[in-house]
Amino acid sequence: MAHEPDEASVAPVGKNPALGSLDARIDAARKAEDERLAKEHAPTRATGGASGWYVASTMVGYPLGGIIIGFTLDKVLDTTPWITIGLMFTAFAGGCIQVVRTFNKRAD
Repeated sequence: MAHEPDEASVAPVGKNPALGSLDARIDAARKAEDERLAKEHAPTRATGGASGWYVASTMVGYPLGGIIIGFTLDKVLDTTPWITIGLMFTAFAGGCIQVVRTFNKRAD
């Protein structure tokens, strides 16, 4: 085996002041990186235009989907126009609830 000094022959090494400075710089760098990552991964708020498109697509898409599904079911079950009307209003209410929940979640 290679020459390994025994514990008695090794002189104790004192704390090097340069290492303390290095530790402080490493801690500062870690803190800066943590802040940068927190800012980078923070939830972002949608801009006015994006929020508007979200609301518009939800408020049009949900009832339109309800109308299409309701119309299909009305034709199959021969109940025109009752299922279409019911699903249209139900989907509109669902769209309203979805928009409110989304904006309440973003406000937190």
